[in-house]
Amino acid sequence: MEKTLEEIKKARIKKLESLKRTGSLAYPSKTKRSHKIGQALSDFKELVSSKKEIVLAGRIKSIRTHGKLTFLDIQDDSGKIQAILKENQLGEKGYQFFLDHFDIGDFAEFKGNLFETKTKEKTVETVDFKMLAKSLLPLPEKWHGLQDVEERYRKRYLDLIMNPEVREVFRKKSQITKLLREYLEKQDFIEVKTPALQPIYGGASAKPFITRHNALAINLYLRISD
Repeated sequence: MEKTLEEIKKARIKKLESLKRTGSLAYPSKTKRSHKIGQALSDFKELVSSKKEIVLAGRIKSIRTHGKLTFLDIQDDSGKIQAILKENQLGEKGYQFFLDHFDIGDFAEFKGNLFETKTKEKTVETVDFKMLAKSLLPLPEKWHGLQDVEERYRKRYLDLIMNPEVREVFRKKSQITKLLREYLEKQDFIEVKTPALQPIYGGASAKPFITRHNALAINLYLRISD
């Protein structure tokens, strides 16, 4: 029987409280990340040959446990990589600590060496890990959870998490805006913020400001948030 969202949240809050009782920080202010995932993947051969221990940080996108082995997919803004946790590597208590406190959606740090599995999967063999931010709500299901167009627009943060193509659009949009701003600044233009009007009001539950566009004979709303 599937758990409700409220039941999942209560279970995660219990894990958060348990994590705090162990003396671990659920939301530490710093990470010791040595490489972005994209950088680790591009320098993979060099890092493997040098046997250099690295620290990666990202969001847990999947967890697959097979007895004394657990495989994870972790993702940051530069890419995704697999991590493996072994009971004989972490010790029984350390391995169980992960199983008891970590969930899909959590932000975490993983320390270890890179290697390639028999199926050619680039992987970090974890010797230590740390919670960076405990997630109290689950991510949408990969195939079913975020297909409703209206929900995607209302919960843009989830759209960005679950859909790589949407993230890429926003990344390109940011780069275009940055380049335009740099070009205009070099031409001695000054950036001035002006009110923006839109045909459909937005801004969550804020009360909209309405005005009348006489030339077009339509009502417009002052933009409350970008």
